[in-house]
Amino acid sequence: MSSTALRAPAFRLVKGGVTLEPGVCTRRARIGSRTVTDLIDVGRVWDHFADGATIVLQGLHRYWPPVAELCRDLEEDLTHPVQANAYVTPPVAQGLRVHADRHDVFALQTHGSKQWVVYEDDRQPRPDGSGETPSLDARLQPGDCLYIPQGVRHAARTVDRASIHLTLGVRTVTWADVLAPVWRRAVEDPPLQQPLPAGFARDPEALAQEAGRRLKGVAEGLAAADAGEAVARAAREVSVARAPALGGQLHQLLFAGEIGDGTVVRRRPHSACAISRHGDALQVELGDRTLRMPVSAEPALRAGLRRGEFAVADLADHLDEPGRVTLVRRLVREGLLMVVDG
Repeated sequence: MSSTALRAPAFRLVKGGVTLEPGVCTRRARIGSRTVTDLIDVGRVWDHFADGATIVLQGLHRYWPPVAELCRDLEEDLTHPVQANAYVTPPVAQGLRVHADRHDVFALQTHGSKQWVVYEDDRQPRPDGSGETPSLDARLQPGDCLYIPQGVRHAARTVDRASIHLTLGVRTVTWADVLAPVWRRAVEDPPLQQPLPAGFARDPEALAQEAGRRLKGVAEGLAAADAGEAVARAAREVSVARAPALGGQLHQLLFAGEIGDGTVVRRRPHSACAISRHGDALQVELGDRTLRMPVSAEPALRAGLRRGEFAVADLADHLDEPGRVTLVRRLVREGLLMVVDG
């Protein structure tokens, strides 16, 4: 870790279940004409690590390509968002105390070993797990993986060696997430936005009858809602929610102007793309941006995406040469396609 490798938002220290204040391991420095106050002070980090603090590298899926690739692969298989943190714990230490996460967790042991305890019984739990018998008490070795469902209490500690493990958090999409837009539309119905009558609190029986009538109307509206549309919306949001991974994009931008009929391109791995028509325009959503194109580009676009890898000339059945070259150049610049060996 170099002295300029990380800034505090991507980093924290945890000791005995307590997150240390960012100021204990940061320093001020000048970067160009700006002064930053949250640059990691590596010497102070090592001091805290030697004193038993766990180093937590947060959101590792955002800035380390191997972990980003792993998370993208899992996201495509699970169709649930996946995030990653790394935990570097010194010998005979514990970072987080017994706790439960709000998402499913895969703990991947990568270096050293770590002792894990998991509590799954139905008794009234103690916050720290003391006095309870864990349902699982196991030591993970490099290459081992432990799955912990959402809400299950657990903790981990090192024994005689330092440990590094990667936590993959699966932020599952729930039925509530899928149906929430339907519920919002139901309660935003104008009759439900009317104020209660003056003096309503003095006649709760009459109010309850009216509330029951309106609730019945809401239930009928929910029953008539298009479930397929709600599911399609949720699936679409998952497919385009990921920011694109644009490794090597500068080189692609420099090469884009030279693209011609003989250029071979392919879809960028893990790229998000949702295509829909809106009137006389084609809307192409790429995760962090939305493109608008003429509807005439749709057959060529869909044909190229189906092929995976193709020469620009392969789109000749759908667009003339200037049209297909322009389309492919734009999609390379936007990060959906990339030139093969370009």
